[in-house]
Amino acid sequence: MEGNLVIVESPAKARTIQKFLGKDFTVKSSQGHIRDLHDNSLSIDVANGFKPEYVVPKDKKRIVAELKAAADKAQTVWLASDEDREGEAISWHLYETLGLRKENTRRIAFHEITKTAILNAIEHSRDIDMNLVDAQQARRILDRLVGFELSPVLWRKIQPKLSAGRVQSVALRLIVDKEREILAFTPEAFYRTEAQFHPEGTAEGVSVGAVLDRKFKGIDDARTFLESCIGAIFTIGDIARKEGTRTPAAPFTTSTLQQEAARRLHLSISQTMSIAQKLYEAGYITYMRTDSTNLSSLAVGAAKKYICDTFGENYHRGRQYKTRSKGAQEAHEAIRPTYIENTSIPGTPTEQKLYELIWKRTVASQMADARVLKTDIKVGCDRNDGQFTVQATQVLFDGFLKLYGTYSDDEQEDVILPELHIGDRMDCLGIKSECKYTNAPSRYSEGTLVKKLEELGIGRPSTYSPTISTLTTGRGYVIKGDKEGTKIPVTDLSLKNGKITSSSRTETVGAEKGRLLPQEIGMIVTDYLVEHFGKILDYGFTADVEQDFDRIAEGEQQWNKVIASFYEPFHTNVETTLHDGIYSRVSRDLGVDPKDGQPVVARFGQYGPYIQKGDGDNKTYASLAPGQLIESITLEQALKLFELPRTAGQYNGIDVICMKGRFGPYIKYGDKNVSMPRGENPVTISLEKCIELIEASLNKPASSVMKEFEGGIQVINGNYGPYIKYDGGNYRIPKGTEAESLTLEDVKKIIAEGHPTGRKYRKK
Repeated sequence: MEGNLVIVESPAKARTIQKFLGKDFTVKSSQGHIRDLHDNSLSIDVANGFKPEYVVPKDKKRIVAELKAAADKAQTVWLASDEDREGEAISWHLYETLGLRKENTRRIAFHEITKTAILNAIEHSRDIDMNLVDAQQARRILDRLVGFELSPVLWRKIQPKLSAGRVQSVALRLIVDKEREILAFTPEAFYRTEAQFHPEGTAEGVSVGAVLDRKFKGIDDARTFLESCIGAIFTIGDIARKEGTRTPAAPFTTSTLQQEAARRLHLSISQTMSIAQKLYEAGYITYMRTDSTNLSSLAVGAAKKYICDTFGENYHRGRQYKTRSKGAQEAHEAIRPTYIENTSIPGTPTEQKLYELIWKRTVASQMADARVLKTDIKVGCDRNDGQFTVQATQVLFDGFLKLYGTYSDDEQEDVILPELHIGDRMDCLGIKSECKYTNAPSRYSEGTLVKKLEELGIGRPSTYSPTISTLTTGRGYVIKGDKEGTKIPVTDLSLKNGKITSSSRTETVGAEKGRLLPQEIGMIVTDYLVEHFGKILDYGFTADVEQDFDRIAEGEQQWNKVIASFYEPFHTNVETTLHDGIYSRVSRDLGVDPKDGQPVVARFGQYGPYIQKGDGDNKTYASLAPGQLIESITLEQALKLFELPRTAGQYNGIDVICMKGRFGPYIKYGDKNVSMPRGENPVTISLEKCIELIEASLNKPASSVMKEFEGGIQVINGNYGPYIKYDGGNYRIPKGTEAESLTLEDVKKIIAEGHPTGRKYRKK
């Protein structure tokens, strides 16, 4: 017997723990799950209580053999996977697969990778919690049943190779519903009026901005108002001052970290979780999958010491926050630094930035409220009943803002007003009335989608990242990109020195950046599932299922009974739908081409959405551009699609031709083809942008090896970006993953879960 064997999920975590435990312990990694359901079969015995049929994947057989050999020699085996349901299930699978014995196997769990936490976990070891395991199995089995039975329906009724999922399809519906809300919205013009005043009696150059308390529907109303202000006397009619406080936000949960990292650091959800995982495994932060905003007494004490020593006692205010998310599951502790005194860490710039964000949020949560003075001043006019409002906010005591700002899109800087009194005269320096348009609801970003899912109680912290990745990279249902918006010519008015002048400019309506944009196939799949499987896509039903999982975890319900109550009506509906003879057909008449009178129709076919022009032998076709939808494309936009190939101009005497090929839009420049990035439209892309892409392609260095690992695995920087080369095959690196930070464990996982690219592999 060789003492103690500790089994964790990842090699990085194993290395960190080995440093703390020393030579009496051997720490090994299972590299995640060591067994799962079969890839190519249902793998669930429906007739026998939904018993799962697990298998050890081919790429895990060597790891299992090594772990079994080590376990057979060990005096005690410590299962130290993560503390959530997924981690509990990993420990159970290890126990079953390795043939471990209860008398010498112990389960330990810790919220942070520190020596104190690990030794404390060993002192308080326990058995595997089968309620948590059953909750994880229930989720895995239910998701497999939904995906395995719904996907063939989509293949037959819409298009091959589509997929559906219990949480995935509901998240997609949120995005599609939002898009429909935007399509139904009609922007309306209005005039917003602002003035600049010089308070009488103050120093020269002092000016105060103010906004009129009303909006005008048209330019005539705005002009009439400005005319009434010519020669008018403006005075202060009211001054209201009110002190208020701003309270720091709670420490991070998984979802709030994802949202804040998206806003402040512009990280995708998958990037945030990948970096947080590395920080946790290196021992820098506590466990990154949690619904709790609670802090340990040790962390609260350390934060107090840092705040008092650095800023003074008046900046400290200890507090604990209550967890508000629906069905909070991993209610242990918030995400925080393991050691508050570590204000910075080594690592990549992105890792350091995310750590700094977590550190600041944690410490700020224990700081005093900020005190602010809000001042509202009303300025009236003797020629009309309009009132201008001056608003100013002055920070009296910065409190937590000294460390962690509130980060609001419309946050104003601290404004100091001159001494003003009711009745003071305000000299008008000028008034401007600008044409604006009402805004449609905003599309979801990754962060706001996570917030909405959490509000509805759909999914859990561990599911948000893979759900969004599946939608954006898995099936093409959604793309993450920018919406250009519509440019509308408008006329503004201004009053200065008693004279009204007009000026023309262009107002952009509906432009957004970094949003989740549903594609045609995503909308078609959603519509079909809502019509035929409305219960599965119901927001309330999906949230109720999550609560069933919570009750299973608490030992209040049996997992297979929960599955049975769902599956029987669901399976009946699937069988009925498969044979109902109804297929999804999407078609919309757009009108006729004014040049030749031929009809133009938008349709969805085997290879996606397209435009058909003409009938019979005269038919011509064009694919819709990325972001275009059948239900919103106009006749004018459709006809432009037939303009390809299009010569954008010349560069160095060579034609720059915009084309659309099998693999998407590209630029033909002499004998060189240059791919257009996602979101660029070959019909509208400018010559300047084409030249920029051509230059980038011409100056791109040849493929080079970025990293090499054992087993002949290489990370290569190729013509179209980094990829992994192994055993004669090339593997795509998931979007949002930094190639420079890939570890051996990361590349093995990508190889195991992916498929080689290239024609010969597609045939196979």
